[in-house]
Amino acid sequence: MKLQNPFRVAFVATLGVGLGLLLIASVQTLSTILLYVGTALFLALGLEPMVSWLIRRRVPRWAAVLVTIVVVLGVFAGVILMVLPIIVEQITQLVVEVTRILQNPSWPDELQTWLETVFPMLRWDDIFAYILQWLQGLDFASIGGSIGGNILAIGATIASGLFGAFIVLILTIYFTASIPSLKKAVYQLVAASKRQRFVDLAEQITNSVGYYVIGQVSLGVINGILSSIFLSIIDAPFPAVLAVVALLFSLIPLVGTLTGSTIIVLTCLIPGLGSPTIALIAAIYYLIYMQLEAYVISPRIMSRAVAIPGAVVVVAALAGGSLLGLLGALIAIPAAASVLIIYRQVVIPRQNER
Repeated sequence: MKLQNPFRVAFVATLGVGLGLLLIASVQTLSTILLYVGTALFLALGLEPMVSWLIRRRVPRWAAVLVTIVVVLGVFAGVILMVLPIIVEQITQLVVEVTRILQNPSWPDELQTWLETVFPMLRWDDIFAYILQWLQGLDFASIGGSIGGNILAIGATIASGLFGAFIVLILTIYFTASIPSLKKAVYQLVAASKRQRFVDLAEQITNSVGYYVIGQVSLGVINGILSSIFLSIIDAPFPAVLAVVALLFSLIPLVGTLTGSTIIVLTCLIPGLGSPTIALIAAIYYLIYMQLEAYVISPRIMSRAVAIPGAVVVVAALAGGSLLGLLGALIAIPAAASVLIIYRQVVIPRQNER
């Protein structure tokens, strides 16, 4: 027995390590599928408040789900059909303008003069000399081959992205239709004595996620529409493209609006496309808008979601972005809100009872 016990312990430990490694490898293999499922569940929870609103108006759930999906897809398709031709036209104009600037033999001198005017503290002669030396040392033949391979890789990535978007759409429709049954199945796994409390917390978490998704999308739409109107008024270059940039970056919590505004202002500074006056006006507008968004628009829209301290938002967004990229940064905020709900309503009361 003394000889068998160490062998038995070592054998069981080896099996445990092997099963752990197998589980980790399985999660890595299924990471893309798990990402699709998590994204679809996140979007389904975002649509649930609209479905619940229709159900409270005595609409059957299947009809409420159908109406919600059709309305969301219709609005998305309508925006794409209205904005896409303008974006394509303005991107074509952008390419033509950049090509015209590059075909001008004196564009390096004009660029250097502009940079020296805007940033007089930098030693641009040394910087341009270093860039020229670096360009002369490049092997353009190998670069051309790598560019061809990169184009094929980009095409494959786009195709994979479209396929993934289709899968997410199908899963979102399924999850939206079956959220009550999914919740019921999860609730039944909890002991009956604790089920009511668990249901209450779970409903608060799912409602918070739903209102957060709706609120963040609303902030993006508001920023995009106002940016399109304002940039057209001040005659900024390619207002439709810049408005889409503002909309997309506004979906990123906390730093999205600032990042998108910075890109827009820098685009207005490009010589030949904008002017310092237009860039200054745009910078003043976005400074004012960010204050209004932070203190007026966002509190009203996010009033039904869980309030999260700014430091928690930063940490959650950085951690989620490091793990899953942009999607992780988006999902991390409602995940942090869920943890806060549990912390405030479970952990703290238990500590106070001791």
